[in-house]
Amino acid sequence: MDAHEVMKDVLKRTSAKHIAAELGVSLSLVYKWAEPPEDASGSGTGSPLDRTGELVRVTNDARIAQWVCEQVGGFFIRNPQEFSRTQPLIPITNDIVKEFADMLATIASSSADNVITPDEARKIRRRWEELKTVTEGFVLASESGTFGVAADAASAPIANGKGPASK
Repeated sequence: MDAHEVMKDVLKRTSAKHIAAELGVSLSLVYKWAEPPEDASGSGTGSPLDRTGELVRVTNDARIAQWVCEQVGGFFIRNPQEFSRTQPLIPITNDIVKEFADMLATIASSSADNVITPDEARKIRRRWEELKTVTEGFVLASESGTFGVAADAASAPIANGKGPASK
């Protein structure tokens, strides 16, 4: 979804007049943010969403996206790696279990003295973010059928000779 489409949807729930007053900008500018760009060159005033997207692209720094997510009580998870259909499933699941064990080890060592320092909290957060990313990749691959029935097994006849069994 483009930034102007997001703003158009936002204006269905939040008054443009309220946004303009809170941000100290003109009402017409807020409405302009909900319109498609005038031309492909990107000339004109970009919306705050467009400018934030550009800032992330130019800096290649996900902390900007993380900060935006935190403003609404959320968190940013980078899109996970794609799994190849030829990758064996067991090593992938083992990686998730290892990430989870690493996170638990980080928590255990951080809480051993009944105190979690800011540095330890950052380490726990980092491990948690890594675990979420790895697990999200697995879930997306599962949903997309990456770990479906192997091609050879799907075409192999079953005992009654009528083809593969269905669930």
